[in-house]
Amino acid sequence: MFNRFKLDFGKFKVDIKLIGDLFILAGAGLSVYYLLNVIINEYLDNSIKSKQSDRKGAGILKKIQSSNPHLKNLSLNQYEKSLLSSLVTPEEISVTFEDIGGLQDIIDELREAVILPLTDPELFAAHSHLIRSPKGVLFYGPPGCGKTMLAKAIAKESGAFFLSIRMSTIMDKWYGESNKITDAIFSLANKLQPCIIFIDEIDSFLRDRSSSDHEVSAMLKAEFMTLWDGLKSNGQIMVLGATNRKNDIDEAFLRRMPKTFAIGKPNAEQREAILSKILKDAKVDKEEFDLQFIVDNTRNFSGSDLRELCREAAILPVREYIKENYNYKSGKLSRDENDDLPVRALKTSDFTKVTSVSMTSGIPSLAVD
Repeated sequence: MFNRFKLDFGKFKVDIKLIGDLFILAGAGLSVYYLLNVIINEYLDNSIKSKQSDRKGAGILKKIQSSNPHLKNLSLNQYEKSLLSSLVTPEEISVTFEDIGGLQDIIDELREAVILPLTDPELFAAHSHLIRSPKGVLFYGPPGCGKTMLAKAIAKESGAFFLSIRMSTIMDKWYGESNKITDAIFSLANKLQPCIIFIDEIDSFLRDRSSSDHEVSAMLKAEFMTLWDGLKSNGQIMVLGATNRKNDIDEAFLRRMPKTFAIGKPNAEQREAILSKILKDAKVDKEEFDLQFIVDNTRNFSGSDLRELCREAAILPVREYIKENYNYKSGKLSRDENDDLPVRALKTSDFTKVTSVSMTSGIPSLAVD
């Protein structure tokens, strides 16, 4: 027998409507279960991350206050505390101007135009309304030429706090939170001054504005500009950017970075200075090492390329020693444990072998123009 809602099989009667209701109820139950599971897991993950961030931030704040007694009564809101993980103190930075080769002219100008007004504003008291540390400084040029190293060295030499900002630091999935984080960047820098706000690859953040920009991105850029212009400080806060693509930065942001430094590929004199810095602690063969040859044959190399070239060349003598003295059966080097490894000194040929060319053809450039 069959009717609209029931099937009759003699002893068994099946209510189709009831079965349908049970399926709908089971589906709704599963949907609610998975929804609650996602919400609870996300809440727990955020809670754990928040606690870890709070503990890390509290440790950094305590460390800052112990080394800077004038910040003993420093009070931070939750957004400022969340940025403490991006803060680097001068003591933690190991890079100094002495570690940078070939950029002495730029370093001298940075000392005069950026560092001294930032650290000793009283030195320029007679013309304080004219001579101040610029609100913005931009390093631009090919990759691997020392832009980030210079930024770190400025923070180290000036004794300023170094607040390294990335897009992931600012962007938040909740509407309006990114603007609050941006506001916290400047308010935290104001409380910690002297402070350098460093934005690497600044073109990815402050690129040209257009009508097609997403609303959140447009609001974020406007907020950043407003805070940058309206920052209340005594000239001891600076926004420092580094980019490989200066032309992609919006003109309004470039106006706020009046001091710009072009960091290009090193010339022969600069390459010699860079190589001397890199190889200062290396053992080189006095008779078979020609620094000038390497300098002459590394045209268009960046500082990063030169470091990589030296690293690869330094591996060759070690590799030779291993092949001659390594016992593969015992898995040990056949040497007296009390003796130093008698690895030979670096030769010019090591640098040419790295690129698999003869000495007459020179060393081809690894740099990307």
